Amino acid sequence: MVYNFEKVRQGGHMETSVTVKGQVVIPSKIRHRLGIKKGTKFYVEERKGEIIFRPLNKEYFQKMSGVLKRSGLVKALEETRSEDLKREEEKIGRRKGSR
Repeated sequence: MVYNFEKVRQGGHMETSVTVKGQVVIPSKIRHRLGIKKGTKFYVEERKGEIIFRPLNKEYFQKMSGVLKRSGLVKALEETRSEDLKREEEKIGRRKGSR
């Protein structure tokens, strides 16, 4: 199966494929431009037959903060994400130490 990432800002048309496990490789130019690193979580949406991936990073939450400003949800999400990153870093550290 091949899905196209079309209308990528400043990037034009790029293709990627889906693995047997359902994994999608995001082209490196897009990853670098959007600051996507190992462990980056995404908001995934299907809209009118297209799949939309939005990285859940600081820029995303800042953009959404105007929408959610009164609820304090952005701060809670950022704190949760920070805790998730710490746990992932600890896991990686344990794996390296056990070798």
